[in-house]
Parts: sequence; structure tokens; C-alpha cells
Amino acid sequence: MSVRRRGTAIGLAALILAVLMFVGSLVQFGLTVDEALAQSSVRPPDNAVVDVRPPAPEPSNAPTQPGEARVQDAVPTPEGAPRDPLAILGPNSTATIWGEIRQGETFTVSIPDKKAATLVQSYGVEWEKARARDGMLRHYGGMAIFGMLALLFVFYLFRGRIAIEHGQSGRFIERFNGLERFAHWLLAGSFIVLALTGLNLLYGRDLMIPVYALLTSPEQGKAIFAATAAAGKWLHNNLAWAFMLGLVMIFVLWVVHNLPTMTDLRWLARGGGLFTEGVHPPSRKFNAGQKLIFWAVILLGASVSLSGVSLLFPYELPLFAKTFAILNDLGVAAIWGAPLPTELTALQEMQYAQIWHTMVSLAMIVIILAHIYIGSIGMEGAFDAMGTGMVDRNWALEHHSLWVEKVESEAGAAGGAATPAE
Repeated sequence: MSVRRRGTAIGLAALILAVLMFVGSLVQFGLTVDEALAQSSVRPPDNAVVDVRPPAPEPSNAPTQPGEARVQDAVPTPEGAPRDPLAILGPNSTATIWGEIRQGETFTVSIPDKKAATLVQSYGVEWEKARARDGMLRHYGGMAIFGMLALLFVFYLFRGRIAIEHGQSGRFIERFNGLERFAHWLLAGSFIVLALTGLNLLYGRDLMIPVYALLTSPEQGKAIFAATAAAGKWLHNNLAWAFMLGLVMIFVLWVVHNLPTMTDLRWLARGGGLFTEGVHPPSRKFNAGQKLIFWAVILLGASVSLSGVSLLFPYELPLFAKTFAILNDLGVAAIWGAPLPTELTALQEMQYAQIWHTMVSLAMIVIILAHIYIGSIGMEGAFDAMGTGMVDRNWALEHHSLWVEKVESEAGAAGGAATPAE
């Protein structure tokens, strides 16, 4: 078997693995949807007894008009009852105690769950605002995603597909071996599923329920979304481990090739030749653009993995109180305008982890969109590097000339050469 055919076979094996992961996701989704639809179709029998009792009367201390103070029930304090504010019963409370409760004051409980000592977690309001329909995460996340898509569309209109300037030579060089491609597709396949299921949890209620309702009915549309959200959550939690494994693999395999050099500065100064035809700045196995994406994926991927593990095991891995303390020591308080909080409850840790997880994930999605574009329709011959592992020599010379020189010099010293087309 030739090197190219062997590379194609390995690439297909990795691609088949990614497809099987996707098919498994569809099967899980289908089973969950069928179950939800079956449950939603259950109706009470025609002879069922319906409760026709009149509604309960409004409590006597309900406000009569918006903004008016409640009128307290005439509930006298029981004779001999303690006079301590914490022991006062019913509506005869005090504004001071209620204010402390409303502001998230922690009291004392005798049960094992000490989180119950906080009756009202007022700091949850900020978390709720961040995730609301018009909140920071949804608003700026959507703007960033659509902004990147619009930018890529405009770039394609003006630059078109970057072609191999000298045409295909018919000679091929192995770009990535089977292990490298397996690690890449493991990371890429799991990330795509994680991104789609995460976006469904963030935007799906407003975007997908109307679509499902249009295709079926309003009631079934909600049931289908509930099923897809549940299936997506299951996939999101379980494929996270595949993502983390792929992240470790590509770091070990490629970190030595992604260390910065002076060649990268020259590549950046000429825009990598992406904006000008006939310009091909030299680069090694990875150019400066690819190195930037590599380090963005590694750093952001590590961060999103840590926050994800914290969410998978609630209250077991607090991250932010210690991180904020370190940042305060580094002088971030002067930039931020106030010290970052260093005393956080367990629930606050989870809320910070959830917001950070969403922010970093959205940033990764925006970056990977550009990577997918260049690796597919944006550049002729680029997909072959991860598809079959073999790239045309002319393509390699135009985009990674220093790497080609090294490969061919090593092959010449070993008595080999670039692999010809079969």
C-alpha cells in the first residue's frame, strides 16, 4: 500500500470515528424525543373528574394597588412568646431582619447542609441578569458569532478561495500522521458537539421552540425542545472527557512546533499572504496564524475544561476565590477599581464557574469558525492535510516552505524523497 493510500485509510478511520460519535448522538436524541412525545400525548379520560372549586381568597395582607404597603394581619403575639427579633412569628417581622435576609446574610442551621443557612442568595440576581434574554452573555455572544461569520463572508467576497498559485504538482508530502489526525478529529468532533449543545442551552429556548412548533404544534414544540435539551446536556457532560483527552494529545504532539520564532514576526508583518496574491512568506510546520490558534485553543480549552469539571462536580472544586485573591495581589484591583471578592459561598463559586464557562466557550467558537473556514472552503488543498494527511508539494512550498526544505533534506539524507502521485 502506498504512503498516500495508507494516509487516506487512517484519515478515513478517524473521520468514521467522528461520524459514529455523531450518529450515536442522533440515536440518543431520537430515543429521548420519542419518549418526550409519548409523554406529551397522554391525556386524561373523558369521564375524568375536574376540580371546579372556586379559587382560594386572597390573603388579607395582599396589596390592593401596586406600590401600596401591605396591611398586616391582625395576628397578636402569643402570650409568653420570646421578644428576640429572630423569634418573632408570622407577619410581625422587622425590616432589619428581612433586609439582612434579602441581602444574602448567612445565619446558623443545625442540619448538615450548611448552604441552607443562606435563605435568599441575592447575588444570584446578577447571575440571572447575565444569562437573561437581553443579558450580557447572550447579547455579546451572539454579536461575536454573527460578527465573525459576516467578516468571513466579506473576506471570501473580496479574496475568494486562496488557490495553489502554481497548480498541483502531482507529488505529495505527508503533512500529518495517523496519530496526529486522530487527536485533531477527536478534539474537533467533540468540540463541535459541545458547541452545538451549549448554544442550544443558551439560545435554544427562544430560537428552536418556534421552529419545532412550526413543524409540529406549539405543545409538541416545547416537548421536543425539552427532549433535545436533555439529550444535549447528556452529550455535553459525557463528551467533555473526549475533548479534554484530545486537548492533551495535541498539546503533547505539537507544542514543540508551536513555540514562537522570529520567522513568525516576519509572517505576521506580511499578513501571511492571506490578503495579497502571489505573497508567500516562509514558515515552518506551523505558521504564525496557526500558532496563535493553537495557543488560543490550548489556553482557552484548559480554562473551559477546569470550569466544566467544577460544574460536573458541584461544590467540590472551588476556583474563583483563590484566583481573585491572586489577581488582587497582582494589582488587578487598581485596574478594576475595587478588589475582587475573595470570600465566596459555594453557590457563588458555581455561578462564577457557569458564567466563565459560557464566556470562554463563546470565545472559542468565534476563533474556531475562522479556523474551519481556512481549513475548508477558504484555501485550496488545506483540508487534505487533515483529510488524508498528504498535501501537494506546491501547496506545501507556498505555505510552509521552510518545513518542506527540512522534510526533503531529511528524506534525502535517509535515501528517500517526497512521495509521487499514484
